Amino acid sequence: MKVRLMRERFDIGEALSLLRVPECGAYVMFLGQVRNESHGRHVRRLIYEAYPEMAEGEMARIREEALRRFPILDALIWHRYGELDVGEDTILILVSAKHRKEAFEACSWLIDEVKKRVPVWKKEVTDEGTFWIEGDRAVKE
Repeated sequence: MKVRLMRERFDIGEALSLLRVPECGAYVMFLGQVRNESHGRHVRRLIYEAYPEMAEGEMARIREEALRRFPILDALIWHRYGELDVGEDTILILVSAKHRKEAFEACSWLIDEVKKRVPVWKKEVTDEGTFWIEGDRAVKE
């Protein structure tokens, strides 16, 4: 599946195998991971909450828009949810195209659209408490 909301860890080799074709000259990947710091606070873990059917539906719409908007061959969007520790992968976006420029542009657009539109909510568990992340700001729980 090229669009997935999942609890389990990503298999990047599996993801790449879904897009590999002989006419492709470029694969561009964005791989997000839980970092140990945010807004000046030490992060212990992230908790992603989602409404799976709604999130996957919106990710599928974003993928289809990218395929129409950019001269790319294919795209994949996988997003994790649940409790994730520092260093764990959170989101994978993979784009295939004949040329690298189009692949980079589409990949950048895809991650921006996913962050704006997909109903996945992020909570940071830090040494200073728990914070919901809304865009670039943190709201203490």
